[in-house]
Amino acid sequence: QVQLVESGGGSVQTGGSLRLSCAVSGYTINRYCMGWFRQHPGKEREGVATIGSDGTTMYSDSVKGRFTISKDNAKNTLYLQMSSLKPEDTAMYYCAATWRTYCRSDVAPVMFSYWGQGTQVTVSS
Repeated sequence: QVQLVESGGGSVQTGGSLRLSCAVSGYTINRYCMGWFRQHPGKEREGVATIGSDGTTMYSDSVKGRFTISKDNAKNTLYLQMSSLKPEDTAMYYCAATWRTYCRSDVAPVMFSYWGQGTQVTVSS
């Protein structure tokens, strides 16, 4: 049974940083594409960052240069380091796993089979 458990969300001021973690069981993260998504209230879930089995990373334009996705294969854990946070980064953040080896540039939630429960990030001005 595949399980993804996010942690690390919270409230910060504009310009602050947070690191999200996603502990994974029942699935070997170094073999597949994984990603972080976020969802603003009343809006569709959107891709934030992905990392392929080979470590190739991709980011949405809105977070490029501020967020870094990484993984620790030994701990089977995915991370999202978020810096220079803005109020518009406020959202529920989800990690997700797919059976694809490589990530597609046109990432979409439908491509991912497993999801965590989400962790809330709130950035105040």
